Amino acid sequence: MSSPHNRTDGKPEAWIEMLHEDRSDLDPILRDMYDQMREPDGHVDNILKIHSLHPASLQVHYDFYKLVMYGPSPLSRAQREMIAVVVSTVNQCHY
Repeated sequence: MSSPHNRTDGKPEAWIEMLHEDRSDLDPILRDMYDQMREPDGHVDNILKIHSLHPASLQVHYDFYKLVMYGPSPLSRAQREMIAVVVSTVNQCHY
């Protein structure tokens, strides 16, 4: 496991242990979940992998994301993406 990096202000970042999608010893349930959640380039976003030690929370997070971004709503998909970008920018989060 690698260690956390320092932010530009010298304070340590938060560090959460994750099980990466390329491990050969992944639990079959987690491997199936990762396969469902892979991006077109084959990777699984870190925001999802932080739940890898507790797959039930991973599934809840992913289901919530799909509902908010793709479920019935008076907002268009583009509007939802714009809101996500603004919130991430305000929170200084690259997600």
